[in-house]
Amino acid sequence: MDKTPRSLRAALFGQSLLPMRRVNRKKRFDIVSNRRFDVVRKGMSHSYWSDPYHLLLMLDWPQFFGLTAIFYITTNALFALLYLAGGDCIKSARPGSFLDAFFFSIQTMATIGYGAMYPQTDYANLLVAIESLVGLLGVAMATGLMFARFSRPTARVLFSRVAVITPHNGLPTLMLRVANERRNQILEAQIGLSLLRDEVTTEGLSIRRFYDLKLLRSQTRTFALSWIVMHVIDEDSPLYGATPESLEEVQTDIVVTLTGIDETVSQTVHARHYYITDEILWNMRFVDIFSKKPDGRRVLDFNRFHDVMPL
Repeated sequence: MDKTPRSLRAALFGQSLLPMRRVNRKKRFDIVSNRRFDVVRKGMSHSYWSDPYHLLLMLDWPQFFGLTAIFYITTNALFALLYLAGGDCIKSARPGSFLDAFFFSIQTMATIGYGAMYPQTDYANLLVAIESLVGLLGVAMATGLMFARFSRPTARVLFSRVAVITPHNGLPTLMLRVANERRNQILEAQIGLSLLRDEVTTEGLSIRRFYDLKLLRSQTRTFALSWIVMHVIDEDSPLYGATPESLEEVQTDIVVTLTGIDETVSQTVHARHYYITDEILWNMRFVDIFSKKPDGRRVLDFNRFHDVMPL
């Protein structure tokens, strides 16, 4: 039990003690739309379709497959209309049948060639030649995109849903927890914290300032399990003397970035996370997630990874 007097704890944090809260582990936050990084940009022309390669890499898998299917169906439908425009140019196809022309287009683009339907005019042969080229290019592009999406190095890093401010060696300390979700190691892992807040200069100019937060340990040779990231709030810290109200007033955010080398693929991976003011809990500490079995083996309980408790 913490025997630190309430007055001393209040002095350490520079604020009156707030009611203790526990974290609802089911509460999720949208990293994009619910963050102050979601800025409306004006005066800059940008279209996702002007950078299609980046767009196709950034889409999630259902969107990617959906967009691929739409493009595939649309392309074959356009060629089917072109075949219909040439009249009775497909042998064994029903005259004026869009379905026959559509499935003939699919056979041509996929280079299947069952032989039941085939071109019987020069116009149809020209379209088949063009569609075969389009099909080859489409297969090559789809294969390249699939490989790029699968081979893109990614990190499976778990960030605690909240950060806490709690005494550590007699000083208030900002803490958060990260873990490697994969059963391998991230080599030469480096982590950084940045504080973002609104400020007004002497000249009255409103700016968004970035402050790098000094950490007790910002790198580790091997990152395999869990890592508690700590920033001591001393007189040199941008958080010195802050309160929950003052942090909210200047719209304070904490940005966490982690980089390292994944030992499995030997490529650099990175991860990031954002904490807004409501996700910074005062006078709380993380629940211990390490324990030992009777045989001496250590146990890491991820079920309590996000849990905190009052001091």
